[in-house]
Amino acid sequence: MSIKVKRSRAQPMSRLLGGQGELAPLMRTARLIEQAQHHLRSHLPQEVGEHLFVGGFRDGRLTLITDRAVWLTWLRYEQPRLLELLHQLPGFAAVTGFTLKVRPVRPVKAPPRQARQLSGPAGDELTACAEGTDDPRLKRALERLAAHADRGDDAPPQQ
Repeated sequence: MSIKVKRSRAQPMSRLLGGQGELAPLMRTARLIEQAQHHLRSHLPQEVGEHLFVGGFRDGRLTLITDRAVWLTWLRYEQPRLLELLHQLPGFAAVTGFTLKVRPVRPVKAPPRQARQLSGPAGDELTACAEGTDDPRLKRALERLAAHADRGDDAPPQQ
């Protein structure tokens, strides 16, 4: 059995994103979702609008995502009004309801920085090793390490 390599040529972006391109329906859906999110956010109270995201459209239902259950409960009560708001936009007449989801946003935590201490005598040893080394790269690296030694504010580095 042989495997033949298909040699396809790169297609211009205008062809991919244009009316008959492969990505055109995806781009159209993305634009509609963005339009729906902007429209809903602009007609909701600011404290709610910041927590509302439109996630997708499937089987006549628009998915609304929020980061807290309290906003989800609020959205459940407001579904008829939100549906009326969406029907004002062209292209959203087919929306029959909502799928509501909670997706908590967890902020990215930076790992705690571990400050390492290098004692003065250890820095002196590294400096002595750097002086006795012939390799210039190793010498510079040892000197950089020795520069991190805690020698106090008034004591100059030994030479």
